Amino acid sequence: MTKPVCTIVGVGPGNGASLARRFAADYRLALIARSAEFAGGLASEIGDARAYACDAGDAGALKETFGRIAGDLGAVDVLIYNGGASVWGNVEEITPDQFEAAWRLNAAGLLTAAQSVVPAMKRKRHGSIIVIGATASRRGIARTAAVAPAKAAQRSLCESMARHLGPPGIHVALIIIDGVVDGLRARQRLPDKADDFFVRPDDVAATAHWLAHQPRSAWSFEVEARPFGEHW
Repeated sequence: MTKPVCTIVGVGPGNGASLARRFAADYRLALIARSAEFAGGLASEIGDARAYACDAGDAGALKETFGRIAGDLGAVDVLIYNGGASVWGNVEEITPDQFEAAWRLNAAGLLTAAQSVVPAMKRKRHGSIIVIGATASRRGIARTAAVAPAKAAQRSLCESMARHLGPPGIHVALIIIDGVVDGLRARQRLPDKADDFFVRPDDVAATAHWLAHQPRSAWSFEVEARPFGEHW
């Protein structure tokens, strides 16, 4: 039997790589990244996967990429939206362009990705859309003047999609990460933080995998680590 298709938007060495490795046993994978260099190497490593270079903040390019995925692999059964580069700064520091770019990547990109996969999911009356969110969607601290509004828009979109897509059989879930994703750059930037300050990508991937196999139900699930706190 042909394995179902999972598309991961936003594949880097942190959550994206862990998500790909976790889902590889059960799915054929489409790995979308701004640059296909890392994603291409990962696809070769895990097998039964293809890499696609695309900026998720570019609606036209993202829509075209999903068209290619449908032609190459078929209809998407699971969409994992992990796109969300951060621009750190307070209201006096960020530019309008940075504010808009954060929204395009976190919220508008999710909208385009969802619209690309929902019609086929509705025809099958089955599918999962899993979004990797952030605690910034719940509270805006000083240096999240661009990130927090974008993540809040993403969270609200997830809730709206869940209410609309639940009846036809599509499960929408949001994983809210309340901490720093563990990785080389994070460890270098925060060398004095204890291990329990960081969220392990493998734990995020395990949660997403579990959610993808649940029936439509509650839409929001939370992965917790030590909160950022006001020092951010």
